[in-house]
Amino acid sequence: MPLDAWLFFIVTTFFVSIAPGPNNMLAMFNGARYGMRASAIGGIGRLVAFTLMITITAMGLGVILAASEIAFSIIKWGGAAYLIYLGLKSWFAKVHSDDRATDETGIFMAYPGAAGLVRAEFLTAIGNPKAILFFTALFPQFLAPNMAYGEQFLVMGITFIALEGTVLLAYGLIGGQVKGLIRSAGHMRWLNRISGALLMAAGVMLALTDRSRSTT
Repeated sequence: MPLDAWLFFIVTTFFVSIAPGPNNMLAMFNGARYGMRASAIGGIGRLVAFTLMITITAMGLGVILAASEIAFSIIKWGGAAYLIYLGLKSWFAKVHSDDRATDETGIFMAYPGAAGLVRAEFLTAIGNPKAILFFTALFPQFLAPNMAYGEQFLVMGITFIALEGTVLLAYGLIGGQVKGLIRSAGHMRWLNRISGALLMAAGVMLALTDRSRSTT
């Protein structure tokens, strides 16, 4: 793709990626609970989900999904329910009353394991129909008609995943800094309640979303 179009694509997607959506909140709170390394591991799930969405868009299936009210509703309500579930799980999460860690990465709370972190990020990303609409609406705007579409989608896909990976590491780093401020089980309970409230709010907002407002 042309260099100027690629640079403009980078700027556009960067500002989209840094928005504090459900996945970024999840990365930050994972960093606050278990450290930046755990947050980065969980972020793999998000990157896999977005890679699948970009592939679907490149194959043209994104247009079909974007036009299907039933498909949109199924994904939307499933994603909203999962975010609310994560919020409730965070709100009522068990916190240890002492400083003993159940894992080298988990202080005050049991470490859910790499698979659990990856699964939560993946399901949070894949359950947001706004993402597939975003890829379907945005990527074609940067396609040069005189160049191979497949190669341009590949460049944009790799660029987007690289930017998203950078952003999730940044949110994990912010969360890791918060982790150093958590000195007691009480602090962890408050963190869990804030995390739970924000995730449940994100779920409610997703449930109220209609396709005409789904651009990011």
